[in-house]
Amino acid sequence: MQTIQDVMTRNVKSISPEDTVRRAAELMKELDVGAVPVVDGAKLVGMLTDRDITIRSTAAGQDPSKTRAGDVMSTDVRTCFATQTVEEVLAEMGDVQIRRVVVVDQASHSLVGIVSLGDMATKHSASTDQALGEISQPSDSKA
Repeated sequence: MQTIQDVMTRNVKSISPEDTVRRAAELMKELDVGAVPVVDGAKLVGMLTDRDITIRSTAAGQDPSKTRAGDVMSTDVRTCFATQTVEEVLAEMGDVQIRRVVVVDQASHSLVGIVSLGDMATKHSASTDQALGEISQPSDSKA
């Protein structure tokens, strides 16, 4: 069974709650992502998504160069551990209808990665395709 550590993205860039919304948006553009974890020191304190910026900041008329990420981030962040199975995390994601989950260390709860539906679809399906290919290979022995 594949675990999250097999499919997650490591070395995730994060922002501080004190960073501006503009800085967060610039980082999202640079990385071509729709969300960035918000950390205070090593502790995960939230997640800032492009939707958070649009709904909570832009629609409210806030100045992105003055608004702090901590003021508009989502604080109810779902997390998982690198050792959990892909199937388990996919089921949890489906239950709460989310597209990405922050991966944290079991002992320290510090940020170690992020996993998205896209990560699981491409990396998990590749191993499933390989396994199916091995199963469907014709056998040399005659029954």
